[in-house]
Amino acid sequence: MTQAAKPPHCKSGGSQPQPLWRELLRNALHAALLCLAVGILLAAPRQWRNLGLELSYSFAIGMQCWIFIDGGRALVAKLLQRRRPDDPRYAGGWPGTPWMAVCVLLGSILGFSLGLPLGDLLTGRRSVYWWEASWGAAAGTALLTLVVASLTTGYFYIRGRMHAAQAEAEQAARVAAQTQLRLLEAQLEPHMLFNTLANLRVLIGIDPARAQTMLDQLISFLRATLNASRQGSHSLQDEFARISDYLQLMQVRMGQRLQTELDLAPALQALQVPPLLLQPLVENAIKHGLEPKIEGGRLTLRASIEGEQLLLQVIDTGIGLAAAASGAGAEGTRFGLTQVRDRLQTRYGSSARLVLAPGPDGSGCLATVHIPLSETQTPPTP
Repeated sequence: MTQAAKPPHCKSGGSQPQPLWRELLRNALHAALLCLAVGILLAAPRQWRNLGLELSYSFAIGMQCWIFIDGGRALVAKLLQRRRPDDPRYAGGWPGTPWMAVCVLLGSILGFSLGLPLGDLLTGRRSVYWWEASWGAAAGTALLTLVVASLTTGYFYIRGRMHAAQAEAEQAARVAAQTQLRLLEAQLEPHMLFNTLANLRVLIGIDPARAQTMLDQLISFLRATLNASRQGSHSLQDEFARISDYLQLMQVRMGQRLQTELDLAPALQALQVPPLLLQPLVENAIKHGLEPKIEGGRLTLRASIEGEQLLLQVIDTGIGLAAAASGAGAEGTRFGLTQVRDRLQTRYGSSARLVLAPGPDGSGCLATVHIPLSETQTPPTP
């Protein structure tokens, strides 16, 4: 007939416990529902004739027990927290099993002793109090109240522990996902830098002047992307700007063989995406699609909205998927695609994906990233 106190509600990761008043309010609601159920069960064998009577005593006794048990639990935990402020149990409002047993015992006795007269006051009846009854009847009534209070306390303690464990598991999963995302992002820059330096090494031997220009562009590109690569997200406008910097770097090496087009509507510029998400796709389009083609081709970067999805497309007019997959550099395409897919999975789960298809005219390659539009409105909390 009483609501049990719950174990600590502290979340892992340093988050603060929920406010005490909110916890007590929720516990009071649970206690009231339990009192309602007990009153209905007691009235059912008599065909509901005494429903009002049973509900009156159930609420009078049950809510008094809850006040003393749960209130005592919160008070004792508060006092213990003052003595040991670093103990997380007390910060969560749980005084420990020995103290909780004392709260249940005293709370049951006080709740029944004060609740029974309150029930008489509500119903206009006169009950036989435990100090007026025989020892056997008094002991039976006290034992019944204590058993109900103990079982209810134990049930809600286990329930609270399960919720706390679930919250800790969810927090651990979020931390693991963020760690994985940071590792994936850390892989991106060395991969891009390795490819660029390899190209720069070749260019030094055949055209030192262009190699110097390319080196200057590389320094500018790395300076511009340093901050972006350390953020959880940035605007789509910044993403296109970083890709534009990279394409300028590639045009130093490829010259007129590389034509570019960036299509970003003003209404989409503020949408938030992971930094340098499209970088591996652009690298693959150039290295495995456009570079092997003697005359080069065009690379288009486009953003659009389709239903509830943001579509980010990298389109090239290169040699196509089949030719790239069978070429000597086919192994090199896997890192970039895997990296993009892993970042999407870590950040958005199954609601985001990367799709590869032939280009719109049947040649080249079309890489499309699908991101839920609802996930692009505001940057995530660091």
